[in-house]
Amino acid sequence: MDYGKSDLADALAAEYVLGTMHGGARRRFEALLPAHVALRRATAAWQERLLPLTAAIDPVEPPGEVWRKISDRLDRRKSVVTGAWQRLSFWRGFAALASVAAIGLAVLLASPRPGAPPIVVVLAPTGAAASAPGAAPIVASISGDGATLVTRPIVPVAAQPNLALELWAVPTDGTGPRSLGVLPTGAGATVALRGKVLAGVDTLAVSVEPPGGSPTGKPTGPIVYAGKFSL
Repeated sequence: MDYGKSDLADALAAEYVLGTMHGGARRRFEALLPAHVALRRATAAWQERLLPLTAAIDPVEPPGEVWRKISDRLDRRKSVVTGAWQRLSFWRGFAALASVAAIGLAVLLASPRPGAPPIVVVLAPTGAAASAPGAAPIVASISGDGATLVTRPIVPVAAQPNLALELWAVPTDGTGPRSLGVLPTGAGATVALRGKVLAGVDTLAVSVEPPGGSPTGKPTGPIVYAGKFSL
């Protein structure tokens, strides 16, 4: 199996970080991490994406009664008091070892390179859109690993019912814009950046297109937002 393929590495890393990979498959994945840079990078990227979600969850300390019941079930031949304290010590030691292992895994995943900060691109209104009432920029953020782009309009952006707004990556060599997809009306969007879609690109632009996007693969309507950046 070629773990260097980005799609395969990303899919396996997603299962591992989300916790849907179990048993022997999970142990094999952890054994593969030290030898495969693509797996480590994909796992670190998924952790970076999902870690902010844990900020909304308050930690809960299990009550002491839980530890006592675990101890009683593990060793019913001993007295409740003696068994409880012995097993409690075991689980505390186990928790400490698990914490050390988790820290070690985090260091391993971070070792390929320091985490790069996201790149922020401000797409300013252009042409007639710049003079429209309430005109405001669209802010785009490219993740440090170059795998995801998130757009957020400063104010809701609405296209006419029979039109759509399409996002483009514009290369510096004049080969023509590359479509990144149609933006949802009035809201932000998250775009998965496949392959080297941003290679040689220094501009993001938004054009007005028919519903569903450009029928030609190139912008057919006016450019209403644009912003430059450097990778």
